[in-house]
Amino acid sequence: MEKSQKNAIIIGAGPAGLTAAYELLDKTDIKPLLYEMSGYIGGISRTIVYKGNRMDIGGHRFFSKSDRVMEWWTNILPLQGVPPRHEARGGERVVSIDSGSRGQAGKVDALKTGAPNPDEDDEVMLVRNRLSRILFQRKLFDYPVSLNLDTLSNLGLVHIAKVALSYIRARLFPIRDERSLEDFFINRFGRELYSIFFKDYTRKVWGVPCHDINPEWGAQRVKGLSVTKALLHSVNKMFSREKSLSQKGTETSLIERFIYPKYGPGQLWEKVARIIEEGGGEVHLEHKVIGINHDGGKIREVTVRDERSGSTFTATGDYFISTMPVKDLIEAMGGGVPEKVSAVARNLVYRDFITVGLLLRKLGAGNGDVTGDGLPDIPPDNWIYVQEKDLKVSRLQIFNNWSPYLVKDAKTVWLGMEYMCDEDDNLWKMNGDELQWLARSELVKMSLAAEGDILDGVVIKMTKVYPAYFGSYDRFSIIREYTDGFDNLFLIGRNGMHRYNNQDHSMLTAMAAVENILTGSRSKDNIWAVNAEEEYHEKK
Repeated sequence: MEKSQKNAIIIGAGPAGLTAAYELLDKTDIKPLLYEMSGYIGGISRTIVYKGNRMDIGGHRFFSKSDRVMEWWTNILPLQGVPPRHEARGGERVVSIDSGSRGQAGKVDALKTGAPNPDEDDEVMLVRNRLSRILFQRKLFDYPVSLNLDTLSNLGLVHIAKVALSYIRARLFPIRDERSLEDFFINRFGRELYSIFFKDYTRKVWGVPCHDINPEWGAQRVKGLSVTKALLHSVNKMFSREKSLSQKGTETSLIERFIYPKYGPGQLWEKVARIIEEGGGEVHLEHKVIGINHDGGKIREVTVRDERSGSTFTATGDYFISTMPVKDLIEAMGGGVPEKVSAVARNLVYRDFITVGLLLRKLGAGNGDVTGDGLPDIPPDNWIYVQEKDLKVSRLQIFNNWSPYLVKDAKTVWLGMEYMCDEDDNLWKMNGDELQWLARSELVKMSLAAEGDILDGVVIKMTKVYPAYFGSYDRFSIIREYTDGFDNLFLIGRNGMHRYNNQDHSMLTAMAAVENILTGSRSKDNIWAVNAEEEYHEKK
């Protein structure tokens, strides 16, 4: 008798869900069935297209200290052999992804290796330079904060003295029991740097002060970074430059290069979805899981609603992998959930996200043609963090610098202005015209553009982008203990675990879940251990 096909129900088609499906097809004979409530692939790692201009929501640097993840990405989209034509300098070639790790250091010649040329080939990973800075008192500072000559000059002697003394004090007399994110930052940067660069900005991003946020947020994002490490990195740069993309000896927050799909992150995840379908898996968009039926320590089936027709059906599976927000997962599990678990889930908090895309003739004053091709002279930053108290915008993205192919007309600047809020905030309730007016006025106020240079704009809103480390988060272990009790249920990804993971962390949780299915392991500890080690942490 023929053995019946085993299925894995995967809730969500973001990086974690798609990675799980890909790994199942690659390593097992289990058929993945993905149900995604939205109409697009990639979750917050999707790429939005507006009149030919592509937008990366939140920005996704493709970099990981995990060789497995780096190889996974470049297996889907191969690494460039040469840089984009207008960015090449004297025929410069890029360094192999293996250089400085397992492979031989050297330069890749596209003609010899067959590596793609991004000006001719679409399926390609670009190698990008990383630069982010902080706008504070209308001056630009390095991010992460480094005490170089520019920073010292911008701060002035009084601030420099306060920074030095407060940092020395923090090192000599650290806060022994870190009870809040404020304690965490002060211990690593000193009270003065915390007050200048972290206190108000964190309040803007999360809507609550640092002393009300669990210090675990810091452990997730900046655990390995301190003033000492930033200073040592600056000194090392004077004498040597990291040539390998692996950058094994560099704190993740201090990396100088990363890889990036030619047409944004959605390009990679859309290709992964095609591979899954070609391999026999299924990807169903606009299908929302509204019910999860369970008994005896197992999940039995899910109730799915087709958002286009309104019809519902049930889907049975042997394994269930969830990337949906934990709050929604527990609600979908119905009345059988213990009240103490439901209470924690109801009070989990999320931060929502608005991006206003603005198309400009130029950005900043004095921009001109520096390439001979009429291309605008723009700041080299990927992100600019806005620390100014008089502005609501928290961060700017310059999409041209992520990939020049995100911009339809290379003679224009494609900018993303990012706002963090809650769904009941006045900011979220603004309509598109009001939000565009706000973004335009703030850009002019920063002296980064004149009103006449703004050509077009679009507004994108996304909910539950950032799981928060306040609300009922300090009791999250109650949810984990309950969900871990289901043998065939695996929580993965950022929202699936209510953990502020990067894209690579989400992928690693998916890989760990598939390993558990392969081995029959009942423990989920290996999944929760991802992003619990210092080498994986990064603050975006």
